Amino acid sequence: MYDFSYQQPANLADAAKVLLGDPEAKALAGGMTYIPVLKQRLAKPSVIVDLVKLGLTGITVGANSVTVGAMTTHATVAKSAAVAGKIRGLAALAGMIGDEAVRHRGTIGGSIANNDPAADYPAAALALGATIKTNKRSIKADDFFTGMFSTSLEQDEIITAVEFPVPEKSGYEKFRNPASRYAIVGVFVAKFPAGVRVAVTGAGQGGVFRQTAMEQALSANFAADAVANIKTPADGLNGDIHASAEYRAHLVGVIAKRAVAKAA
Repeated sequence: MYDFSYQQPANLADAAKVLLGDPEAKALAGGMTYIPVLKQRLAKPSVIVDLVKLGLTGITVGANSVTVGAMTTHATVAKSAAVAGKIRGLAALAGMIGDEAVRHRGTIGGSIANNDPAADYPAAALALGATIKTNKRSIKADDFFTGMFSTSLEQDEIITAVEFPVPEKSGYEKFRNPASRYAIVGVFVAKFPAGVRVAVTGAGQGGVFRQTAMEQALSANFAADAVANIKTPADGLNGDIHASAEYRAHLVGVIAKRAVAKAA
């Protein structure tokens, strides 16, 4: 990897100050994606700002929400009986991320901030209508994810927590890459009194997206058969060595049915 400076700020203000003062500075959470990128010399940051000393861990469960600190690991979420009791699909999703080592090091804030087009957590955030809390503001998930590896975060903005509304039902399923366990296609379904939200990860060229036709069908009839005949257009979907755009389009329907069945 290239040479860089390394800092471990003791508080949010100091971390944000370093990031604001240098446009080439990068924040580091669990490092499950960024450290391999550094090793392959695909990035050349001037400063790495390690967030490990900022705290930002823990899970707070309220009557209508579950709030997860940004530096909380996937393993912690997956094993939380409180999370599973409120948002079963979220706990299940966390347990599907990577392998045991990744789940004990990777963080929810790092995953959402990186917005990898095949990551799992963006699907949960978007389907559940989460609010991403930062050191500067609160951002609705619908406004947060702006494209592949792209979010609305500003240079000196650090995710501090993610607040998830509690749905009536939720479920997540994915067709995973057998090596990386990333989602070739993943679908999160969340049923609320006002309707159903469906988010798809792993498939879109622009990253996570909502499947509105499925949302309408499931809002009228929350059953796997309700989405059986809904087709997702292949235009705008990823095509690579793992799956063509057409195959991913087919998988969206298959995986959505499984996610609904889990939720129901």
